[in-house]
Amino acid sequence: MKIFTNKLLYGIICCLLTFPVLPAFCGPYTLIEIPSIFDPLGSGARAIGRGGAFIGVADDATAASWNPGGLVLVKRKPEFSIVYSYMDRNECIEFKNYPDVKGGNSIFEQDINFISGTISFEQWNRNMAVSITYQHLYDFYREWRFIMHDISDLESYVDQWHYRQDGRLSALGLTYCIQVTPVFSFGVTLNIWDDDISPNQWHQSYHIETRGFLDPYGLPEPYSETIHKTETYEFKGINANLGLMWIVNKQLHIGAVFKTPFQADIQHKIVTYRNTEYPQFPDDNYKGTTVIDRKESMNMPLSFGIGCSYKVNRNLSLSADIYRTEWDDFSYEDSLGNKTCPITRMPYHKSDVDPTYQVRLGGEYLFINEVNETIIPVRWGLFYVPSPAENNPDNYYGLSLGTGFTQNNVFSFDIAYQFRYGNDVSEFLFKEVNFTQDVKEHMLYASMIIYQF
Repeated sequence: MKIFTNKLLYGIICCLLTFPVLPAFCGPYTLIEIPSIFDPLGSGARAIGRGGAFIGVADDATAASWNPGGLVLVKRKPEFSIVYSYMDRNECIEFKNYPDVKGGNSIFEQDINFISGTISFEQWNRNMAVSITYQHLYDFYREWRFIMHDISDLESYVDQWHYRQDGRLSALGLTYCIQVTPVFSFGVTLNIWDDDISPNQWHQSYHIETRGFLDPYGLPEPYSETIHKTETYEFKGINANLGLMWIVNKQLHIGAVFKTPFQADIQHKIVTYRNTEYPQFPDDNYKGTTVIDRKESMNMPLSFGIGCSYKVNRNLSLSADIYRTEWDDFSYEDSLGNKTCPITRMPYHKSDVDPTYQVRLGGEYLFINEVNETIIPVRWGLFYVPSPAENNPDNYYGLSLGTGFTQNNVFSFDIAYQFRYGNDVSEFLFKEVNFTQDVKEHMLYASMIIYQF
């Protein structure tokens, strides 16, 4: 039975490497591939409608999530904001060495993406603002179903896979911003990632059923195996976002944001159930459950960006951002002290992952009704958001559209649609069988900002 065991274990290891954060079978070689955009900068339908080019704008209650240095641009004393998001993601996976393992897998998810309360005031002849926020930053939602089979001289088998992952990383943010000079402001957001305060954990479960025949001695022997495994990860840490805003003149604003690196504590629990049956050799049957609970850590990388906004006239404004993340500093340390690159699953000092650069462009045109004190905006944006990968980043592109309705000094409602796609991405995850996938993601954001609550 040794041939079967080695063969099955190899298959499980290879297949699991296609999934996010799976150190259980892979020992120290943990792999991380978060399905959502890997560098979330901020929230809000107004910003998303402009393609996320908002670092140099950041003049509403969502500024704390984009550039805390712009929070003093919130002129109204109190503001409350809430953002709802809906996501529909399709991942068409393909194992080119196994042509039958191919197809689309979809997942739907909706939640409250962002909540904030902001107060601006004057102290010591300086404009200031404080804010408390909740922001959903990463999502792990994914579900795959597929069948894999193989035939060789020694064995034939069929594997039925069902993999599901859910959960999120969120942060509670405390922001302070001060207008240092009439044209220059500085802000800082302290992000608290703690599962006791906001949701900061994700879960994985996968169920594999195998049916086949062994033929090591020319006599086919049937076998079957069922594996069900669940993993839970709890994530805790603290970091800060530093933001600057420079009002060059009435038309041009330049902003910058710097997100500090930090070490997150990971509490990792693994429960594995396995039932193996050999009808002709019942003494070799196995049935049992194992539970592993261990403490690990993840080093999150430094990231920073710069953006500008230009007001062409009273109605039209344009914006552009560029954002860099130092993924070569991203590492994972397991309970045995093994330090690896979570992206390549290689020892950290041997990995070859480059920093990524996001580029975002956006615009907004306002239809202003001065009599009724209302504004109807039209927004648009384009973006390039590469995802870290071995040797070269995976390329993702997208576009967005948005509109809304604002009643001056009362409320603002905004809605935005975003489409993101990547073709032939994640090939490095599963080289043994020439894995690839195409990703298409549709997202809808709806924001409500209430003034003077």
